[in-house]
Amino acid sequence: MSDSRPYRYRIRHLTRYVYGGEVVHSHQLLRLKPRPMPHQVTLSHRVDVSPVPAASIDGEDAFGNPVTRLQIDRPHESLTVDAQLEVEVCARPLRPPEESLPWDVVAESLRYAAGPLDVADLEVRRYRSESPYVRIKRDFGDYSAECFDPQRPVLEAAEALMHKVHKEFTYAPGETQIATPLMEVLRDRRGVCQDYAHFMIACLRSRGLSARYVSGYLRTLPREGESNEELIGADASHAWVAVYAPPFGWVALDPTNDLRVGRDHVTLAWGRDFGDVSPLRGVILGGGDHELTVNVSVQPLPLAS
Repeated sequence: MSDSRPYRYRIRHLTRYVYGGEVVHSHQLLRLKPRPMPHQVTLSHRVDVSPVPAASIDGEDAFGNPVTRLQIDRPHESLTVDAQLEVEVCARPLRPPEESLPWDVVAESLRYAAGPLDVADLEVRRYRSESPYVRIKRDFGDYSAECFDPQRPVLEAAEALMHKVHKEFTYAPGETQIATPLMEVLRDRRGVCQDYAHFMIACLRSRGLSARYVSGYLRTLPREGESNEELIGADASHAWVAVYAPPFGWVALDPTNDLRVGRDHVTLAWGRDFGDVSPLRGVILGGGDHELTVNVSVQPLPLAS
């Protein structure tokens, strides 16, 4: 029998900006607290900021992600944000892909139709359309066509697309930027987890399906005593995809590692694309050019007895 005990992690996400000149005023938006979810519980969470903010307000963004808004009103030449947390992640329910609805039936249900929609319908449809980093183009539909035979179950088709992207793309850190056009990613078939996620989302939306971008952390090293191979996505935030697959709802898939998301993943936030979930984004007055360094460590903790 497999071990279904929750996994626990101690995570540190350290961000540091060094500016080329003095910043006299700064507003920052942080998404560095894990999202509350049925299978995920934050046990502790702390964020240290230097210089100390004049104001700090916790809340939620338009997608329901926890956010902290900071105001720094003293002159400074650097900014350090040090987030430390412990989180527990449980196994997710089994979702047999063959039991999901046909993808073309789902796509038809998501098409625009006149008449009232409830909140749940609106929430699903907001991930069906184009977004700043994810354009809907015929090329993406053509790329994914072999995975989407008529009446194929939507989760089965999405997993086939995940396998295809993982097989045909090369993980290549440093060769792309977050704003690298997806047509360029399709041409070169190289990139990092953000590119894999954006591209897979583009393919799903081009088939008429709803898909969202998920950011978080990934356990990349085996636990003590385990022999499973390392996963890809160390030393930085990780990104993956969630596809709307009724009757199950949203199911998360990691195309970078070609697997269903589970206890190895810690979810921070989700949105239409990276622009909605950036861990730290701000507006500054002054500063000039800047250097950014980000270090992420994900330490597995012993399993509960």
